[in-house]
Amino acid sequence: MKISVQLDKNGYLPDKYAKYAPKELQNPSGNAICSFPSEISDVPSGAKTLALTFIDYDAIQVSRFAWVHWIACNIAADTKLIPENAALSGEISVVQGANSYGSFFVGETDPNFIFRYGGPKPPDADHDYTLVIYALDTELDFRDGYFLNDFYKAIRGHVVDQAELMIKARV
Repeated sequence: MKISVQLDKNGYLPDKYAKYAPKELQNPSGNAICSFPSEISDVPSGAKTLALTFIDYDAIQVSRFAWVHWIACNIAADTKLIPENAALSGEISVVQGANSYGSFFVGETDPNFIFRYGGPKPPDADHDYTLVIYALDTELDFRDGYFLNDFYKAIRGHVVDQAELMIKARV
């Protein structure tokens, strides 16, 4: 399985999906809400659904935990493109988990943001973000708002294949 994301000329996630998103692509707190497009290929024939995680492990040195920016599951296995703004547009069917902006350390409370994509906003330096697409042999029994730990428990024994991509975002 393979995934690809179009980066800017400097090899970073384009600004519109991260810290420097234009105002119309931010929530009231100034966080990017438009998810980036991802191309998917070579999904194994045994896959029933796809899922994804987009996590900032570089955040551990700042917040003391890995920062979850997006979790999504129950994407059709024949999906070749997760389109731009899939987190909000409804263009593809997807069930989304809680991002870290809903942590009591941050205080976001709007479920239309914390149960969707929350773009990178590195506070201290450029960060590497890990995008993983999972091909699963099952559909997960989740509704919007599930947590990363529950996701990992649910996919245990159901991962047919996975692909990982490191994506840089600028400070």
